Amino acid sequence: MERQTSEEVQKNITRVKASITIARLLALQGVAFRGHDETEESSNRGNFIEFLQLLADHNEEIGRVALDKAPPYAKYISHEIQKQILHVLAKKVRNHIFEEVGNYKYSIIVDEASDESSHEQMAIVLRFVDANGLIQERFFDIVHVENTTSKTLYTAIRSILSFYKFPIQNLRGQGYDGASNMRGEWNGLQALFLKDSPQAYYVHCMAHRLQLSLVAAAKEVYWVHEFFRNLSFIITAVTGSCKRQDQLEAAEAAKIAIQLAAGEIETGKGANQVSTLQRPCDTRWSSHLRSISNLIKLYGSTCKVLENITKDGCSSNAKWDATSALERMKSFDFIFILFLMKEILSTTDILSQALQRKSQDIFNAMILVESTKKLLNEFRDKEWDSLLAKVVGFCKQYDIEVPDLSAPFFRGRSIRKRDVTNEHHYHYDVFNAAIDVQMTELGSRFNDRVVELLKLSSSLNPRDGFKTFDIDAICKLAREYYPLDFSDDDIDTLKFQLKMFQVNIPNYPSLEKLSSIADLCKELASTRLGKEYSLIDRLIRLLLTLPVSTATGERAFSAMKIVKNRLRNKMNDDFLADSLVIFIERMIAKNFRLDDILSDFVDLKERRVLFK
Repeated sequence: MERQTSEEVQKNITRVKASITIARLLALQGVAFRGHDETEESSNRGNFIEFLQLLADHNEEIGRVALDKAPPYAKYISHEIQKQILHVLAKKVRNHIFEEVGNYKYSIIVDEASDESSHEQMAIVLRFVDANGLIQERFFDIVHVENTTSKTLYTAIRSILSFYKFPIQNLRGQGYDGASNMRGEWNGLQALFLKDSPQAYYVHCMAHRLQLSLVAAAKEVYWVHEFFRNLSFIITAVTGSCKRQDQLEAAEAAKIAIQLAAGEIETGKGANQVSTLQRPCDTRWSSHLRSISNLIKLYGSTCKVLENITKDGCSSNAKWDATSALERMKSFDFIFILFLMKEILSTTDILSQALQRKSQDIFNAMILVESTKKLLNEFRDKEWDSLLAKVVGFCKQYDIEVPDLSAPFFRGRSIRKRDVTNEHHYHYDVFNAAIDVQMTELGSRFNDRVVELLKLSSSLNPRDGFKTFDIDAICKLAREYYPLDFSDDDIDTLKFQLKMFQVNIPNYPSLEKLSSIADLCKELASTRLGKEYSLIDRLIRLLLTLPVSTATGERAFSAMKIVKNRLRNKMNDDFLADSLVIFIERMIAKNFRLDDILSDFVDLKERRVLFK
């Protein structure tokens, strides 16, 4: 009896190990576990069972005990077993993140969105600086919330932090979008957390601020708003079917072939690739610029496809849509704003891309904002003539009528008539207005108390041999913005450390080559100077903890949507959340030993007893 019991236990362990291996593989790859029909008669029983069958076919030990060789009460392949394995994996990931954060100060980055089942989900990301001085952002959890009021979100986030034993007093930053329930000064989510931790400064996502500036330009200026509406209509009309996509690619390939034969363009590896049109999306960074750039590049081919649809369209609606789209494309108004927005978005795209980098530090972010405003202002004052020349030249190339710029402007009944010329309209009502809205939005959205904190932090920037190093400004930063982390005695000691650090900079050549506060933090950690200048190191880490540079919440939900599209089967929120944690933190999960996971799986309280 003892031998039989021992053999049965070993078989159970083998089955559980096989199930854990398959579950971990599928979670890391972000693919669906279950099949539509998992009965034995089905030709495709889903990824989990099919992978387990493959493993059993190539491993004799597993093949002797798994699937049909296992007793009905101990197969360990049920949906409940799969969920519990994922719970164990997710628990290990979260415990690893907790150990990484330790006693360091951290920030929370939160965003919410509805999933495919129309349930409101909230993603939580933790940002901190680790022992090596590196900025880390860890996707931590997805929580279902009944509504998106500030109190509901606050309660949910607070319960998560408490459950996983993250001290609320160590919270030093909050990163949300600009919705009123998030940024409200009195009852917003950021205000509720400020009552618990007065130094948990709210930073509206920098990349999101910029995106709101671009969207505001489209909405505030009527002509720009109308342009983007027409742009979406045109792209939809051309890319509405695979057949039209093929026609567009064929037309572009034929054009490239003609240009190559005429010697107008050069050949080379990666050159002359056939691209396609892309729909603009307000929440997808740089999508507007790509849409506009691709349309300019494919303008001739797009017109040709629309002309073909007007002649040979399969339905009247398709013909009318193509006719309307072609008419809008061949108007001077559309071409003018097409080139105008390309210049504006190209100018702001560098800032948009930089603000999305996780390693972008606060000082460089503010420099880029000011540089972008300066470039926009120079474009407004000096580039009108060059832009107009580009537009006129493009119109002549494609036989588009150019209006007499000295003639009176007239545009239908919906727009109030004024005694202005066409040149005045395009120059002041469109060109200047679009740029002015951008400038105003950039100025207003990057001008608050937190931005003042970021500006003060520039005194710690090591660029150009610590050119901006200012001891008084650094002490003011610590005293006014982090009074809980720096006592009066600490401020005095900090001032002494800063003086000593400034004197010793020439003795450390590696410090003079640094270009950002993030680099300085890594250098202090690697050279162990952080121990000698402990208060300087503490202040730098607090600054880097602020979520100033990234739309992590949006990125988290982008990842969530990718996985959701692959996990198209019925599952509860816990199953989805645990799968996501494993999927996003895959590099951490890969280091977990199978035996550790097995031991936790066996010890689950809610699990029925597996072994005697």
